[in-house]
Amino acid sequence: MSSSSPQRSRGDGEKRPRFFDSNAKAICWGKADTVPGRHPERWRKDAAGNVVCKRFFNCIGCLCYEYDHIIPFSKGGESTADNCQILQSRVNRFKSDKYNIDSEQLKDYSCEVNFTDKELDIIEMAVYGDVKRPGNQCRCRTIAEKLGKFKPKDDTDACKLP
Repeated sequence: MSSSSPQRSRGDGEKRPRFFDSNAKAICWGKADTVPGRHPERWRKDAAGNVVCKRFFNCIGCLCYEYDHIIPFSKGGESTADNCQILQSRVNRFKSDKYNIDSEQLKDYSCEVNFTDKELDIIEMAVYGDVKRPGNQCRCRTIAEKLGKFKPKDDTDACKLP
C-alpha cells in the first residue's frame, strides 16, 4: 500500500501517517470558527482566535495557517480530523510538540496585527480576484472594462476599493 504521507511505526509495528489527508484537512477547516461577515470557505479563525485565509497555507505571515496535531504526533497523536486544528503558522511553531496549551497562551504568540474589514477586502481581492461576503459581493474589473472597450458577461459589480 502506498501513501503520499510519510509513515512512522509504532512499537507494535503499525504504520501511522505523519500528515493529515485531504479529507481530515477539509473537516478540520470546517470545524474552525467562522469569521463573521466573511465567506467561510475563504476565512476562518484558528484556535487562538486569529483570522486566517484559506489560500495562505504553510507560510509565515499573520494570515497564514497550518494544520496542527492537538495531541502532538510525537506524543502519539494521530493524523485524524478529531486531532486536528488550524493554527496561525507562528502560533503553531510556538506550540511545537507541547500539549494542553490554553488559548490564552496561544494568543500570546499570535501576530499583533488586526486587519480591518476594508483591509481584508483588499487582501481577498488580491488573492481571489473578487470579494464574497454579505452585503459586498464584487469582482476585479479588467483594464479593458475600465476603458469601456469590453462589457463583461458577469453582472457582478466591480469592487470599489482604494
